[in-house]
This record gives sequence, C-alpha cells and structure tokens, in this order.
Amino acid sequence: MHLLASPISPDTLLGGGTALLVLCVILFAECGLLVGFFLPGDTLLFAAGISISVGTIRTPLAAFLVAAPLAAVAGNLVGYWIGYTAGPRVFQRPDSRMFRPEYVTRSARFFERFGSWTIIIGRFVPIVRTVATVMAGVGRMRFVLYTVYSVIGGVLWADGVLLLGHGLGKVAWVRAHKGWVDAAVVVVVVVGLIPAAVHYLQSRRRGARNSTPTSVRVPDTRP
Repeated sequence: MHLLASPISPDTLLGGGTALLVLCVILFAECGLLVGFFLPGDTLLFAAGISISVGTIRTPLAAFLVAAPLAAVAGNLVGYWIGYTAGPRVFQRPDSRMFRPEYVTRSARFFERFGSWTIIIGRFVPIVRTVATVMAGVGRMRFVLYTVYSVIGGVLWADGVLLLGHGLGKVAWVRAHKGWVDAAVVVVVVVGLIPAAVHYLQSRRRGARNSTPTSVRVPDTRP
C-alpha cells in the first residue's frame, strides 16, 4: 500500500520518464551553483536507488550510474568556472537569503585540513560540496587535478548512494513496506529543507540591517 500519492512523494517526483532528468538537474545545481546548497541530492539519490530496485522507476540502473556522476561533475566544472572567473568577490557579498559567510568558513576549514582531497571528501558533506567547488576556482586549484578529483568524488558519491538505496530496496521488508519507506523519505527531504526555510525567513527579517558586504578569507587551494 502506498501511503503517499502527493506531489511531494518520491514516486511522483522521480517516477516516469522524467526521473533521470529531474535527478540530474538537481545534482547539477547542488554541485555547481551556490544557490543550490539546500537541494536534497543525497536523499533523492537514495530514493532513486530504492525506487529502481522495487520497480517504481523503470529506467535501468546503469543509466543512473552513468548520468548521475556526469551531472555532478558537470556542476562542479561550472562551479569551478564561476569561482575562477569571478575571483574572491564571489564570496564578498552581504549576508543574504542564499549566502552565509559561515558556509565559506566551513569549507575553508576542510581545505586547510584535507587540501585538494576536499573535492572528494567534501562530496559527502552538505554545503561543503557546493561551496568547495567554487572555492577551488577562486583559489586557482590546478584544473586537471581538480577534474580528476571531481570525477573520483562524483562516482564515489553519486553511484555509492544510488547503490546503497538499490541494495536496501532488495530487502524483503522494504519491498513489503514500500509505502512506509516512501513516507520516511519524504520526511527526510522535508526535514532537510527546514534549515534553508528558517534561514530564508530570518534573512527577510534582518533585511537591510545586513547590507554591508562580508569579506571571507579564501584559502589557497593549490597543491
């Protein structure tokens, strides 16, 4: 029994022939555009893996295993280009609805601790995977090295989460209670979006009080 047949159900969002396209667009935005940090890429990858396994999504798993990392890497390359062409000023802007200096500070700490490996490790950390790619461009990380790490991280992250969901979908209990699993996925997505919604509302209240641009130190990302 399917408990949810609403527009926000994973089956509705990822079902049909548009499943792969929807997922790729979201992954591209989350991995390359600063405004995409709040998108639930992890959750949708996991939900897609389950839905493929139980037959809700009829597109072959192989197509997702190829397209999802490509979308993530393409987003990374765009994010790198944004950072490379815009320079440090991309992070020197007012504290706004879609930007907080602490996002950059958090990513900078990853670079200081892990260096270039941040491009791989940061894939598995929300916000960092979005900001770090732009930061790599700002810091003039060598493009070839960046691309190699981006491909490795993209495959490990996108395909890893997909396969994890696909494996879980083969468990007998999950197949027998898919409606409950769908409900749990929706709850996780909604809970994941709550911080972004709260941030947006708080930013609106602050309004013009935060109109002074905030300068954020960007670490040297070159190896």
